[in-house]
Amino acid sequence: MKKFVLSYSLLALGWLSSGAVITLPPYFSDNMVLQQGEDVVINGKSSRPGKKVTISPSWTKEKFTTQSDKNGDFSVSFSSPAPGASYTIRLDDGDARTLNNVACGEVWVCSGQSNMEMPVKGWGQVKNFEQELADGNHDNIRLLQLKRVVSQKPVDSFDMQLNGDGWAVCSPTSLENFSAVAYFYARELNNMLNVPIGVIDTSWGGTPCEAWTSIPTLKGVVDIDEHAAEIEECNGNLDALKAKYDNDVRNWQVALESSDPGMFGGQPVWAMQYHPEWKDMKLPGAFEYNGLPNYDGSVWFQLSVDIPDSWVNKDLVLNVGKIDDEDTTWFNGVQVGQGRDYWAQRTYTIPANAVTGNKALIAVKVQDNSGTGGICGEPEGLSLACGDEVISLAGNWKYHVGVPLAQQPKKPEYPESQNYPGNLYNAMIYPLKDFPVKGAIWYQGEANVDRWRQYTPLFQAMINDWRDTWNRDLPFYFVQLANFLERNEVQPESTWAHLREAQTNALKLDKTGMATAVDIGETYDIHPKNKQDVGARLAKAALAQTYNIGQYEMPWLDSMKVKGDKVILSFTQPLSQKGEGKPSFVICGADMIFHPANAVIDGNIITLSSDEVKHPVAARYGWADNPNCNIYNQSGLPLTPFRTDSYK
Repeated sequence: MKKFVLSYSLLALGWLSSGAVITLPPYFSDNMVLQQGEDVVINGKSSRPGKKVTISPSWTKEKFTTQSDKNGDFSVSFSSPAPGASYTIRLDDGDARTLNNVACGEVWVCSGQSNMEMPVKGWGQVKNFEQELADGNHDNIRLLQLKRVVSQKPVDSFDMQLNGDGWAVCSPTSLENFSAVAYFYARELNNMLNVPIGVIDTSWGGTPCEAWTSIPTLKGVVDIDEHAAEIEECNGNLDALKAKYDNDVRNWQVALESSDPGMFGGQPVWAMQYHPEWKDMKLPGAFEYNGLPNYDGSVWFQLSVDIPDSWVNKDLVLNVGKIDDEDTTWFNGVQVGQGRDYWAQRTYTIPANAVTGNKALIAVKVQDNSGTGGICGEPEGLSLACGDEVISLAGNWKYHVGVPLAQQPKKPEYPESQNYPGNLYNAMIYPLKDFPVKGAIWYQGEANVDRWRQYTPLFQAMINDWRDTWNRDLPFYFVQLANFLERNEVQPESTWAHLREAQTNALKLDKTGMATAVDIGETYDIHPKNKQDVGARLAKAALAQTYNIGQYEMPWLDSMKVKGDKVILSFTQPLSQKGEGKPSFVICGADMIFHPANAVIDGNIITLSSDEVKHPVAARYGWADNPNCNIYNQSGLPLTPFRTDSYK
């Protein structure tokens, strides 16, 4: 058995004491779960320096004794017991403290962004959440949830990071705001293994993979290595990191302006001259639903307004709606406002010296970073006013695309942000390094979609980073992103499809497994409600690969042949279509222009054809943001998106 030493800086830790003299690391609490088959070391602190400390675990008659040093620090080692619950650990240095309802079984770390964070009830409200909560009493499932904090340096302690007082027994109350995926995963393991299951929820919505990865590891990842090296040079000094950030922002602004056709020589040329030839868009309204489906990035808007004679040379009030996400606004070429708050009403004062005639050009540059974007809200939120006189600005505006998000330089993150490289690894992964766990589950990727090229090396580096941190070859199971956004039959440049492929690439690492969610997503909700199937698929993979219970064999493409105008695909398992709609197969010829394909399924052979492609050379399945992936194997596992080419 391998020894795990729980070593902490006692002064920095702010240890949980529950009114007792002896204080312990915060994951040593009532209701805790110990990983079976491990040697555990309790490092504690006594208020009686130089005194004998006795540890009495209830699963053995043996007592373990040591003596605290001059600072009161002590260390005691023992082996975890056989799987079970209702154990106690009594610690006595003259004043006794007892940990009650201790269990031993299997412990898993559960991490990622909002789809891992999404609670059973809370803001998430998963499918059938009322019934799930009513059925949520499980004495042998224990929950530990870390608060969301950041650190610019790796920290040994997480004294203020725990929600509540440590581990909680799974109940409707403790489950309400706990990770749904983690719970459903634990429930499946508990049902099949019949041992206590402990799940540690360390997640944070909207966060990128690099935030969960250590800086030394990021120094070896392409496209982030130089930035990580500069961060490391700051040695966690916040003032130095902020100075670096200020410089990064200046460089980013220059790069962003140089990429924007609406800017020239530092001047907003698209805010200075009216362009009647631009297309019309009715506002307010998200631009994804008004001619720019699935678009993220910048869009320029213009509106020419007639100004009454009585308003000239007077201060005006300009309302430009609720902006999703950011805006810069000009009046007659003069910048009058800038906002960063998502979906907040923008109200700007127009100085009298900018109101010089009977015509005014209002220009708004909107930056959308994810999901829907645009000038939104109610029609009343778009107006120009002088005192009590109001002109409505709702209606058709001229618009022109600026720079798609994927083509923009990445905006620097603030050093105290949860998205900053290494910050979540330092504060929410590293402090757990000495606590024995069986493995990890992971649901993340949405925040990296527009940087999919980087995700293959980044994600695999993070997995290896965690394994180095725990100093063991952790089993690691992850979720492939769900289908989302508008459905397109042909979408060869889908960033979501590319990201899913990058996730699949991580299966090359030993002891990894993937649960795809590409068939259970929702078009207009990035947080699909069906987390039950996600947890069950992850558990099925872990049961088969880690515990040797059952099978988890996903269907994969085995080979492709072309026979005349048909593509013959051979798979590792027999397949069948379930559900309505045409499966998302596309094929192309030498022109690399893809067309929807008809599919004929015969066991493990699928034959594709299209009237538009006489001589096919490549095929894809599920290659879109929101594909119709309704092909399954006999075990009910969906066929994973794939492509036979590497064109784009």
